[in-house]
Amino acid sequence: MGHSKWHGLLKKQLPAGYFSKINHFLDAVYAQEIIYPERKNVFKALASTDYDQVKVLILGQDPYHGPGQAQGLSFSVPNDMPAPPSLKNILRELANDIGPRNHHDLTPWADQGVLLLNACLTVPAGQANGHADIIWEPFTDAVISLLDQREEPLVFILWGAYARKKKRLIKNQRHLILEAPHPSPLSSYRGFFGSKPFSKTNQFLEKTHQKPIDWLQ
Repeated sequence: MGHSKWHGLLKKQLPAGYFSKINHFLDAVYAQEIIYPERKNVFKALASTDYDQVKVLILGQDPYHGPGQAQGLSFSVPNDMPAPPSLKNILRELANDIGPRNHHDLTPWADQGVLLLNACLTVPAGQANGHADIIWEPFTDAVISLLDQREEPLVFILWGAYARKKKRLIKNQRHLILEAPHPSPLSSYRGFFGSKPFSKTNQFLEKTHQKPIDWLQ
């Protein structure tokens, strides 16, 4: 995270020594086994979209656990990787809502103020949720709470039961919360398709005098 605004704000928000605790955890797990994403990309979401730039939060659960997929941005994979099922469904909903986007890397969203945050920032190879409830949740909950304190109205996109539990952290009435079932094939047909999160986000941003996101970029 370097000298980003996130670093200073999170330091105040978290218990003393929490950053050291995270670093010890990362030193240990990366030394022992294959962990995704690459260590240099663990904090990529926060490095890509600094605190004052965020307009939208899309919250994922944890990184993809297959080789070459996780980039440190929720739901995103490099363009030369096939879209995993959840991303495929996100792009399908985007095509129906706004128009087709045929590339898989969501970095252009992050560059425009979409914080692509996972609740857990690391995962052991092949073990979905392998680092759940160990170290990350207090850290990423603090990120959400800090966004809730922002003056400007934000959009919080919560897909699936896990993300929707974080709604308790969003207390400020000026923000927009968009909830829907998870885009995974198991639940996407229960209301994710047709939820129109992209156009609804842009309508809200325009209404609050903010520049809309170019989702097709």
